Amino acid sequence: MKSHTLKQNKEFRRLYYRGKTDAASCLVTYIMKNRLDETRIGITCGKKVGNAVKRNRARRVIRAAFNHCEDRLNGSYDIVFVARTRTAEVKMQQVLRQMEEQLRKLGAID
Repeated sequence: MKSHTLKQNKEFRRLYYRGKTDAASCLVTYIMKNRLDETRIGITCGKKVGNAVKRNRARRVIRAAFNHCEDRLNGSYDIVFVARTRTAEVKMQQVLRQMEEQLRKLGAID
């Protein structure tokens, strides 16, 4: 199932206030079931992460990790991933491990 992106501020805010959340050293995940036939993801990366190069790398790493576990989602969700300062410096496999652990804890994958 191909995922689409969340773009509007109100969609992000809805997840921040009403979604389930889990945090790790590289990644914070907000998740909420949606009634659509598609999973929508959003990736945010604050200036605290670093300059534009580091923020873009953090987003790329998160997107690559999500592409690996996207097929195992059970249902359709709205998901927001928030990059942390360490995200730009670690390998994708470490982010993938944390992402799978968080999604399992939040009930999105088995």
